[in-house]
Amino acid sequence: MTEPVTERARSKRVGALRVLGPYLAPYRLTALGAGLALVVTASVSLALPLAVRFVVDAFGDGAEILDRYFLIAVALAGLLALGTGARFYLVTRLGERVVADIRRALFDRVLGLSPSFYERMMTGEVISRLTTDTTLILSVIGSSVSVALRNVLTLIGGLVLLALTSLKLTGLVLLLVPLVVVPIIFLGRRLRGLSREAQDWIARSSGNASEALLAVQTVQAFSHEAESRKGFAALTERAFDVTMRRIRARAFMTMIVIFLIFSGIVGILWIGANDVRSGVMTAGELVQFVICAVLVAGSVGALSEIWGELQRAAGASERLSELLSSEDSVSDPENPVALPADPKGEIRFEGVGFRYPSRPDQAALEDVSLTVMPGETVALVGPSGAGKTTILQLLLRFYDPQEGAIRLDGIDLRDMTRAEYRRALALVPQDPVIFGTTIAENILFGRPDASRAEVEAAARSAAAHDFIMALPKGYDTEVGERGMMLSGGQKQRIAIARAILRDAPVLLLDEATSALDAESERLVQDAVERLSQNRTTLVVAHRLATVRKADRIVVMDQGRIVATGTHDELVAEGGLYARLAKLQFS
Repeated sequence: MTEPVTERARSKRVGALRVLGPYLAPYRLTALGAGLALVVTASVSLALPLAVRFVVDAFGDGAEILDRYFLIAVALAGLLALGTGARFYLVTRLGERVVADIRRALFDRVLGLSPSFYERMMTGEVISRLTTDTTLILSVIGSSVSVALRNVLTLIGGLVLLALTSLKLTGLVLLLVPLVVVPIIFLGRRLRGLSREAQDWIARSSGNASEALLAVQTVQAFSHEAESRKGFAALTERAFDVTMRRIRARAFMTMIVIFLIFSGIVGILWIGANDVRSGVMTAGELVQFVICAVLVAGSVGALSEIWGELQRAAGASERLSELLSSEDSVSDPENPVALPADPKGEIRFEGVGFRYPSRPDQAALEDVSLTVMPGETVALVGPSGAGKTTILQLLLRFYDPQEGAIRLDGIDLRDMTRAEYRRALALVPQDPVIFGTTIAENILFGRPDASRAEVEAAARSAAAHDFIMALPKGYDTEVGERGMMLSGGQKQRIAIARAILRDAPVLLLDEATSALDAESERLVQDAVERLSQNRTTLVVAHRLATVRKADRIVVMDQGRIVATGTHDELVAEGGLYARLAKLQFS
């Protein structure tokens, strides 16, 4: 089992939460309103002990004065309720808004990261950061920070009132502060480390579950359920163990703090009671002091609890910050070159060498030079691992070559924005991706602004219209997660219809007909041939029958181009292509 990364730099303070600053800045007015409501509620909370003091001391002064003090106490309670409600609304709204912005920023970031990033991090872990970690941030912004500030104000104001009531007793209270603060600081650092470790294990278990569920049919087909359950259970238990260590540390800290605070209050109350008996202070002043001391003690206790929450959120903030600032091996230039408005589709590989980041010692492509003229259809053939699909991945700029350059219409791909030049490309992958929505929306993925008539025309060209109309709701049929209700051939035809609808000058076909039966393959092959006219087309194929009509066939082996020509030329020439053709056509 792989351990979570522990060597990365870790901050030792809650200051890691400063990464949230840019997301809070646009909502200053909301934060200001919440702050004002917070000041009001804290002030009223501190005024209540004064009201109680006057009520206690006014018992012998007549009913009218007593009634007035009771009315003042009720008014203060109403103001406290109003301020608390306003604070709750504003702070909660602020938290939800900021976390929604963070989630959007995270999704925007991870959606644009190249595949090399996902070689290092599982998709499930990314989803865990989008959900679990942002939920922790929500608890801080929407609750913990507000409660912490309120308790800080109550603590300061309470200490002032204590000092005004009795300096002697206040001095005794302050003697307790170091005894409370030391365990908070010491155990707080431990809590933060455990919180970060727990989140790492939760993210890893999420990644494990995501991987198993996305391949649930394969898991079940190989009777691998028990092993998958065991692996997930081990990760979950590891996360639970770390979480329990965090809970024990927090419980121990809370226990120490509460015992020190309230045992100190009892001792101070005993001294105060003797002062009342000796006439040094009134009963009302003692009651006021006790209430203020309880408020101060409650504030310190609450702050110790909140400190643990802030430590957890600091760990989550670090993880989110890592994701937002993660370096990508592929990036857009600061001053991009614009692709011509009407691209011709000339593709040129110039001495390209490439190694996948996960396999730096193994060359996927070596000194590949290839030019595909506008409107030309070129097929890439060769054994598995020869580098055919790598050609398409580099052309889509999922990766950048370590050597050489790739040009579209004479412009280096690295000099253009990915979003712009990819509009000139249409892809039909070997494993078609079908989204859990309607068939029409899946086809519209190629060009969202297309009309229903254009969608249907694309489906007809891909030999998909007939089976679509046989479904319960035709083009409006929901196909389930990853198109579970469609066969492999149906998924492939939907993907081809999507590429046809895109109507791009460059067409990339990666084993586009591999999952089709003979009749559908013939229909789709005819559609692809029509679609390829006046378009630059790169075809990756193992089945040589599908590429016999290509303008050129490029034979690849071990990352190199070993032969180029038409089908007849390559068969006559002998070599690798002739052997492959003999195996398939004999």
